[in-house]
Order: sequence, then structure tokens, then C-alpha cells
Amino acid sequence: MRSWPAPQVPRIDIESPGAPEVVQVHDTSTGRLEPAGPGVAEGVAARLYVCGITPYDATHLGHANTYLTFDLLNRAWRDLGLEVQYTQNNTDVDDPLLERATRDGIDWRDLAQDQTDLFRRDMEALRVLPPQDYLGATETIDWASRAIEKLAEKGAAYQLEGDEFPDWYFDVTSDSDFMRVSHLDEQQAMAKFTEMGGDPDRPGKRNRLDPLVWRQARPGEPSWHSSLGDGRPGWHIECTAIALDTLGTDFHVQGGGSDLAFPHHEMSAAHAQVLTGERFAQSYVHSGLVALEGEKMSKSRGNLELVSRLLQQGADPMAIRLAMLGHHWREDWEWDGDQLTAATKRLGRWRQVTAEDATLDVRPLLETVRTALRTDLDAPSAIASIDAWVDASLAVKGDDTEGPAVLGQITDALLGVEL
Repeated sequence: MRSWPAPQVPRIDIESPGAPEVVQVHDTSTGRLEPAGPGVAEGVAARLYVCGITPYDATHLGHANTYLTFDLLNRAWRDLGLEVQYTQNNTDVDDPLLERATRDGIDWRDLAQDQTDLFRRDMEALRVLPPQDYLGATETIDWASRAIEKLAEKGAAYQLEGDEFPDWYFDVTSDSDFMRVSHLDEQQAMAKFTEMGGDPDRPGKRNRLDPLVWRQARPGEPSWHSSLGDGRPGWHIECTAIALDTLGTDFHVQGGGSDLAFPHHEMSAAHAQVLTGERFAQSYVHSGLVALEGEKMSKSRGNLELVSRLLQQGADPMAIRLAMLGHHWREDWEWDGDQLTAATKRLGRWRQVTAEDATLDVRPLLETVRTALRTDLDAPSAIASIDAWVDASLAVKGDDTEGPAVLGQITDALLGVEL
């Protein structure tokens, strides 16, 4: 599956000896700030997997918030001089997509392609660095089916007996470290599992939390041939297989929105642990959710603000990005149009400084911004530091003739905001 074009990101050739030499992020599995990625001296790539969209509707700001979060991490790693190996999936066959295609009377493949293209355009407009491996579920059916076959050989996957549709499930008790990510108790897990489309009461399952790994073909649904029976993989095993096949085990960061911690990331990690006997990911990083009109943005609720709609209305994509970065990546927050207005004004002031002949010394600002972003990707603190420096540089004539250009490098390379 084609990714989107990578923007040209400037390299800042100025050292900041006071800034941390490693990126730390909040890890859901430990509840603490943890080093994320390798040390520069290790000479290995930072490996990142972020769960992608199900392309049945346009990209809303909740989606964009997730991908901007991991774009900050990607940029912080690259600023340290690390190579980044980044994989993202695209669940281009799933029930919501098939249901909308049926409702609208169009081919599900055309709907998936159309919405994937729109997502790529939105990400390109927001200057989100693309993954090296951007893979659709339909491209990786064999990867998932092979993984399920291995789970079955280990006794960890089983087929329902005596059912019209003998689907395959994963036995969660086969993973001795289940609940390594979210640490939910049984009642919390059951409620979340049901909310996220699980089927705890289906007859024939060994355990109520067991997730579907292979859905046998239903009339009128797309299916693929496999030794498991014609059908298609479940959501969790899709990501497990794609991550393992592109990044290997024990990769550095598994990322997504906070609504994915359970069951999705918990189940994906359990699949991988049983398959390989090794740790799936070192850190689990989850971005906050975005609300509109008092509720989390959701396609099912229809309370959406779309990136593409804001762009069509004439919003500067850098202002959209800057408005979103004004919220810490871990917090839940609510969108309103005033945030875009304020970000547009801020962007104008930053651009005004780049037209100056000289500014105050830019090196302390660079070190402050690097420190903020390497310490839990604290974009709001970085933005506040830039605001203060910009205001001071516009008020007092400085003598750093490189300052205007370096400011543009800072905002572009580290925050993804092109001035």
C-alpha cells in the first residue's frame, strides 16, 4: 500500500549539551516516564508501530491527534540522530467498512481506497512523516493466517465446534502475562471488551475474553483461502502479524489512541508473546482522545470535525497542527474553533520573526525546546518557550543574524510546523 510523500525536514546542526540525550515518554504498561528508543551509541534504529485507520470515513481530529503524537516522537528521535523504522497498518477490510459500503451501494474496495487516499492527503497536509511500511490488512492476509496456524499448533487458538460459522479464537489463558499493558480487573476488562465489539457470551468459547482471530466466510462478505477455512483475520492478530513481520520482536514503541490500550494492544501483545516467547514491545504509548460537543469524537456518533473540512474552509494546515499541539499529547481535550483562531495568530507572529534581520540568541531556545520534547513530548511547553522568545525578539533588537532561519528549523524539524 502506497504511503504519502515525506516532507523535507531540516537538520539542525547546533548542539544542545544541556538537553537530554534520550527521549522519555509515559508508558501505559508501567505508569511512568520511560526511555523510548535506543541510545544513540547503540547504532540501531528506533522501531515504532502505530495502529492505523479503518478507512470507511474521513480523518477527524481525534485520528490526527494520534498521528501527530507519534510524529513528535519520530521527529525527536531523528533530531537525536537516530534512524527510525516505522510501520503503520490500514484495516482496509472490516465490518464498519463493509456496512457503510452496503449502505451506500458501492464496492467496499472502492470505499477503502477513496478514504485511504483522503487520509494520506490529510497527513501530507499536516506534514506528518510517513511510515516506511504502510500495509493494508488485505495485503497481509497470509501473514495473519500463518500466525494463527502457529497459535493453533501451540494450543493457543481453537475453532468453535458445532457452530454454523466455526470461527477461530485465541485462548487468553495461554499467555501467562495477560494484562501486561492495561492492568484492568476482570469487571473493567469485560466492560471494555464488550464496548469495543467483543462477544463475551458467544457459545463455545473457552473464556469470555477470548478474541476472534479468524472469521469464517459469511455470505456476501469478502474472504481469503486459508487452511483455517475461507475467511479473514481479526483485528488484533492483523497488527500482531504486521508488526512482527516488519519490526521483529521487542520493538521500541507500540502506539495508538488511549482507547486501544484494551483490548487491542493487550490482545496483540498476548498473541505475540505466545507466538515468539519474547516481548512484543518495550513501551506502550497512548495519546489522549479529542471531544466535540461534550463527547469523544466518533464516527458512530457523528460528532466530528474533519481535517479535510477545515482545509476546504481555508484553514492553514500549519495552524491546524499548531492548535492541536497546544494540548499535551496524553490529555483528553475538546475542540472548538477559537483554538484554530488563536493558533493562526500565533503562526503569524512566528512567521513575522523569520522576516527579521536578527533576533535574540536562538541557542537557549533550541535547548529548551529540545528538552521539552525529549521529556514526554511536551509540545505545549515548547510552544510557550517559542512564544516568549518571539515576543522578546520582536520587542528588543537582537544581534543573532542566524536566529530567524534557525527558528524556522526548530519549528519545522521538531514540531512539524513549517513557517
